[in-house]
Amino acid sequence: MTDDLSPATLAVTAGRPARDPGAPVNPAVVLSSTYVSAGVPQPGDPMYTRYDAPTWHPFEEALGALEASPLPALVFGSGMAAVAATLALVPRGGRVVLPRHAYQVTLVLTADLAERSGLQVQTVDIADTDATLAATHGAAMLWVESPTNPMLEVADLPALVAGAHAAGALVAVDNTFATPLGQQPLVHGADVVVHSVTKYLAGHSDVVLGAAVTGDPDLRARLAAYRTTHGAIAGPWEVWLALRGLRTLALRVERSQRSAGVLAARLAEHPALPRCATPGCRPTPVTSGHRACSAASARSSACGRRAGGPRRTRWSTPSASGCRPPALAGWRACWNDGAGSQRSP
Repeated sequence: MTDDLSPATLAVTAGRPARDPGAPVNPAVVLSSTYVSAGVPQPGDPMYTRYDAPTWHPFEEALGALEASPLPALVFGSGMAAVAATLALVPRGGRVVLPRHAYQVTLVLTADLAERSGLQVQTVDIADTDATLAATHGAAMLWVESPTNPMLEVADLPALVAGAHAAGALVAVDNTFATPLGQQPLVHGADVVVHSVTKYLAGHSDVVLGAAVTGDPDLRARLAAYRTTHGAIAGPWEVWLALRGLRTLALRVERSQRSAGVLAARLAEHPALPRCATPGCRPTPVTSGHRACSAASARSSACGRRAGGPRRTRWSTPSASGCRPPALAGWRACWNDGAGSQRSP
């Protein structure tokens, strides 16, 4: 039973083979596209890797347990594949409400779906609970990021889930930045949780993967059908590496939070920076029960301008994709145009 185990312990123990004498402690990598069939395949029988793969199961079981789901997660070939599958739950012509500072490619995808498929898109300030809930009336889905990427805005997740459900909307939560160690959206009643496994969960900048988690069997079947028919599947080596990375999630998040706290305190006192866009560097009205964003906080340094006009500021920092020294990280640049807006150059 996993009910009595902390999330940090689950990250290490979930998805292991049975503890039989002489059995391996780690799952094997199965490199096969097809499987031997004795007659007509029965439900659950291995058949073709686009449908299912044995190497997926340990990771899916582990992430499902971490997110407190009664069902295993579904692993996807990328975070955006999981996002696309979840947005496909919105009926044609339906409306999705999402943060104006959501992950940029999520915004690009919803704009594309609006043009091609008639999806209605409404963006909100996700930290404004009343305004967000007002927008959910008549919506098919509320899409939540908390903290948002990259602005690190924090939403009142329990209130948003309850209010959106009362309005008849599904609730999907991108939990990439908070991780299951910071918050478990399904516990608050969310319908679907999405992850870019590439980032915290895998944690070593060597795989690109995504995942979706739900406790609803019907929603899971629809997400799995999308994965199969759209070929949004993951390779076995990538999933095996992600599971290995997941084992150190608690240690990495704890150290990232500690480092982020030090950096946030220093940046908050820097005369060139008007504010520190990091949960925890100053009082935050709503916390939704999760901790600071840790590594994401450390990489999302606030951009400012000195007296005399706009200026470009560059920070060489590790990304949320994993553990690596600043010298190896790409340059992240922000531009403050003097009116308070920020954009990539």
